[in-house]
This record gives sequence, C-alpha cells and structure tokens, in this order.
Amino acid sequence: MQADVAEKEIAEQRLQEVNDALARGMFVQARRQLHNLPAWDVALLLESSPPKARAIIWQLVDADEHGDILEELNEEVQKSIIRQMAPEKLAAATEGMDTDDLAYVLRGLPDPVYQEVLKSMDEQDRQRAEMALSYEEESAGGIMNTDTITLRPDVSIDVVLRYLRLKGELPEATDKLYVVNREDKFIGEIALSRLLTVDPAGLVKDVMTPDVQGIPVDMDETEVAKLFERQDWVSAPVVDADNRLLGRITIDDVVDIIREDAQHSMLSMAGLEDDEDTFAPVLKSTRRRTVWLAVNLVTALLAAFVSSLFEDILAQMAILAILNTIVPSMGGIAGSQTLTLVIRAMALGHITSSNTRWLIGKELAIGALNGVIWAVLIAAVVALWKQDLMIGFIIAFAMMANLLAAGLAGVTVPLILKRFDIDPALAGGVILTTVTDVVGIFAFLGTATLMLS
Repeated sequence: MQADVAEKEIAEQRLQEVNDALARGMFVQARRQLHNLPAWDVALLLESSPPKARAIIWQLVDADEHGDILEELNEEVQKSIIRQMAPEKLAAATEGMDTDDLAYVLRGLPDPVYQEVLKSMDEQDRQRAEMALSYEEESAGGIMNTDTITLRPDVSIDVVLRYLRLKGELPEATDKLYVVNREDKFIGEIALSRLLTVDPAGLVKDVMTPDVQGIPVDMDETEVAKLFERQDWVSAPVVDADNRLLGRITIDDVVDIIREDAQHSMLSMAGLEDDEDTFAPVLKSTRRRTVWLAVNLVTALLAAFVSSLFEDILAQMAILAILNTIVPSMGGIAGSQTLTLVIRAMALGHITSSNTRWLIGKELAIGALNGVIWAVLIAAVVALWKQDLMIGFIIAFAMMANLLAAGLAGVTVPLILKRFDIDPALAGGVILTTVTDVVGIFAFLGTATLMLS
C-alpha cells in the first residue's frame, strides 16, 4: 500500500513538472519530461489540459508513442486529438495496436478520414482493421485480441516448450494456451503453470483441460464482464458459431468495460455522456447539457401546474406554501435510494422475472415503514410548531402516500424503461423526480383542500 502511494506521488510530481515547464514556455524541457513519462501518464495529462495546451502537448510527444497514448485516452479526448492528425500519421500510430484498440480508434473516424487511413496502412494492418470492424462494437468480437498462441493436441510438451523459448516473448496477460484441431476448432486449453510442471515427454491432449466453453463472438460485452467476474478469469477464448477459435479477451479489457459501465451509470443520472470531456469547449458542453435542462424544466412546470390547481387553499393558508416542499423532497430522496439500488442490481443481473414481485413488495414495505416513522415525526413537529393538529395530520398522510409512491416508482420505473430499451440510468431519475413531485404536491394540497375547505 505504501509503495502504491509513493508511486502515485511520484507520478503526480512528474505531471506537475511538465505543467510547470509548459506554463513557463520551456518546451524543450517539457518534451524531455514527456519522453520519460509512461503512456497512461501522458494520457492523463492530455485529459487534464484545456484544448490549447492539449494541442501543444501532443506536438511535443514523440510520434513513436502516439499509438500507446491514443489507446489510453477516453473517447472524447481521443477524437479531439485524432482530428488534428494527418491520415498517414494516424495510420502509423495504429501500427502494432491490439485489434480491439485499433477498432476502437477507427470506429470514431469520419468515413472520408477512415478511408484515407486504410489507404495509408500496409496490407496486413488493413486486413486486421477490417476484421476488427466486422464485429459489433459492444460484443465479445469487438473487444477481443487475435494475439493467441494455439497448439495441436498431438504435439509433445517438449516441442511446445522449445517453441515458446524460440518465440521469446508471450502476448500480454497470457495465462493459458489454447488447443485447436486441424480445422482451428477450439477443443481445450492448458495453463502455463501446468505446462511447466508436467512430463515434457507427454502430449498436449493428455494434460489439457478439455470441454472448455469458449465465449461466443456475438456475446454482449457486459455479459462477458460478468463471466470474468464469476469465473475469476485472466483471459478467455472467443469462438464463432462453428466453435472456431477467433481470439481471446483479457482481463485488462474487462476492467475497462466495468469502469465504463460505472461511469455510464454515474454520468447518465446527470444527463451527461460517458466520455464527457471536462475541458471541452464552452459551446459544445452547453449544447449537450441544455437538452436535459429542458427536460427538467418541463417536469418542473408539470409540478408547478399541479400546485396551481390549489391556488385558493394556498392563498388562504400561507403555512401550506411553506410546508409544500417538504413532502416532494422526502419522496425524491427515498425514491432515488431505491432507484440507485435497482439500477445496480439490474446491471449485475440480480433482477429477474422470478424475483421482481418480491422486490416490489419489499420496497413498498420499506416505504410504508419509513412513511410511518417520518409521518409521525413531521406531524408532531408541525403540530407543536403551529399548534394545529389538523395540518400535522395532513402532512403526515401526504408523507406516507409519497414515500409509498417513491418506493413503488423506484422499482417499477427502471424495469419499465428497460423493457422499452431505454437506459434507466439516463431517464430514470427524471421520471422518478416527476412522480414524487406530482404525487407529493397532489397528496399534500389535495388532502388540505378536502380537510380545510
């Protein structure tokens, strides 16, 4: 732990030194310092810089490092950098990239630029790019690498070990080798640790693990991440419909998927995109955020309209206007708690048709219990404050009703949105807030109208 903290402090110090050199216009020194930084630190520096500084940093970075740095950038910043690059330089930067990273870069290019980049590639890289782009972006094929080492079942272990020594270097995150038949169909795997400890005179087929299920090439990447989590894999084979080995997925790509899913859930609740650039131009950021501000305005106007239905009672009793925000606010908080837990459970695959009814019952029970607790408390406070038991009863009833509605909406809203293929993280919060505001205002002012008119 202490070593990790020390390493982080050193990295932060290096980044600060580069920033200081750039601020003083010492570009030669900055270039030298950038040369000594690993690719992920340079990517962090680019993501942490305004557009003008970002352009200067990219010009100072060695061209040989461009590919490694592009792999580490988030999509939004990556696109802004790529727009500055000539097609032939971009083609050179993508040379040697892992297949999945190559596809990630090329998918974000406008078609004319994409065609120019392909023309600038050599034949081998062009074929690799076209194969990578033939799979869906968020599928197992879209995140797999083709750098697999395959074995035949009738080869001896000694021959395999001699081959590996001649090869000299293994692909990153290689923990097992895959066994295929003469038609390249996947038939088993053998762990490196086992390969090193068995009798060299034995055959691969005698020590391999047979009947291993490969990951279908069209499986959604989120399902792939769940498999890795459950099975504690470091790598896993990817196969086509005929069980032919196509490539492998490694844990580093799965970690990226998990991180992106977490960012997506967090940012979507605020109406932001996954790869929102903190230092994007003002007009661009304003345009993106305006959409959700407009949606929020519509929902706020709906709540105001419900309040306007009770203008007469509000005009008669100013205390109702003062207390009118309490019930919707409590419902919104309670509903958001339920909504967040349900979206998380959906992402983890915990919610199915068999347990949905039980979950709804549970959240209604929680809403009822919280409703009793906070209804009694707020009723007592209001009754003592205004010396009016009737108003205390009214707000208690409204609190009870809204907390029940919040619990029900917190479960059902994301489930309904999911059924219509709408992202619950993106739209769930807005709908939930509308429900709790409308129900809270209507329950409070409607009850007050009935009881006090």
